[in-house]
Amino acid sequence: MPSKSLRILIADEQHFNRMKIERLFNQLDYFRVAPVQSFEELLNLVEYGCAPFDLLVINAGLAHGKLDLLDFCLDNEQLAHALIFDGQCAQLPVIAACERHKVQVSHALLPDLATVQRLMAIVDRPRPLVGTVISVR
Repeated sequence: MPSKSLRILIADEQHFNRMKIERLFNQLDYFRVAPVQSFEELLNLVEYGCAPFDLLVINAGLAHGKLDLLDFCLDNEQLAHALIFDGQCAQLPVIAACERHKVQVSHALLPDLATVQRLMAIVDRPRPLVGTVISVR
C-alpha cells in the first residue's frame, strides 16, 4: 500500500511532460506531487524547503549544464532518491534502479509506468516498526 506521506518533486520544462509523469504517480496512488518547470524553482524548493523530498524526478536537460546534476542529486541531503531521465542528452551513464543507489539515470525521454513502479518499490519500502518487540517461542 502506498505511503500517503511521500513527497515527490517533478522537474521538467514541458508542462505536458510534468503532467504525464504526475499521472503515472497518481495511477499508483501517490498524490503529494509538486511539479516545477525551471531549475531555479527546483533549487528554491529543495534548498529552502522545511522537509526533504523522498523522490526527485528530473529531466537531465533542465540544469542546462549549470551544474553536475548527478553530483547535485547524490550530495543533497534534501533528496532521498532521484530519477534523472533523458540522461543521454547530458551524457550521463545509465544507472539502473536498485536499493544500493540513491540516484537512477535513464536514457528514456520520459519515464513509463513500469519504470515508476520499479522505482517506487525501492523508495516506498515498508519500514520496520520502531519500538515493537517480537517474541519467538
